[in-house]
Amino acid sequence: MLKIRKIVCTTFMTLLSVSLTLAGINGVSYADGGTVTGAVTVPLPKFKKDCVVYIENVPGNWPPTAGAQINQKGLIFIPHVLPVVANTAVEFLNHDNVLHNVFSPDKIAEKFNLGTWPPGEVKTYTFQQLGAATLLCNVHAEMEGYVVVLQNPFFAVTDENGSYTIKDVPTGSYNLLVWNKKYKGKPKQIVVNTGQSFQADFELKK
Repeated sequence: MLKIRKIVCTTFMTLLSVSLTLAGINGVSYADGGTVTGAVTVPLPKFKKDCVVYIENVPGNWPPTAGAQINQKGLIFIPHVLPVVANTAVEFLNHDNVLHNVFSPDKIAEKFNLGTWPPGEVKTYTFQQLGAATLLCNVHAEMEGYVVVLQNPFFAVTDENGSYTIKDVPTGSYNLLVWNKKYKGKPKQIVVNTGQSFQADFELKK
C-alpha cells in the first residue's frame, strides 16, 4: 500500500509540474500558442542583423526579463542590441582591462549615467519605460549599444541573414513591429493560431 501511495504521489507531482509549465505566465497556455517567423530586408545588408521583431501588446502583466546582462569586452557592447520586458534590471559588466562607463542620452532611460568603473565590477540600471535606449561610453566614443524595452516577452532578434522566430505566442490577433537602429518598417497585422506558424517579412527603408 505504501508503494502504491508513493507511485500515486509521484504521478500527481509530475502532472502538477506539467500543468504548471503549460499554464505559462498570467494563465496563458503556451501549449495553445503558435509561432511567428520571417525575415527582414534592408538597403544595406549589414543592418539585417540585430533588428528586434516584436508583438506590440499581449494582454497581461509580464514579469521582467531574467538574467539580462550587457558586457563590455573588446571595446564593444555585447550584445549590441538587448530587448527586455519593462522593469527589467540590466547588469552592465566590464571584462576589459580598462575603465568603462555607461550612459544614455535618451529620456526613456532618464538619461542615466552609471559613472566609470574598473574591470570586474558590475553596475545595474532598471529600464521602466517602453522604447529604445542608446548606450554610450564617455571613455570610448566608438562604443554604442541599445536596450529595447518592450511590453511583453514575445520578441526576437534577427540573425546575420535577417531571419527571426518568435515561439509560443498566445493565440490571437496582434500588431507585429520591427525596430532597427537605422531603418524603419511598417507594422503588420498577424493572426496566431494554435500549433501553426505565421510568416511575416519586413522590408525596411529610411
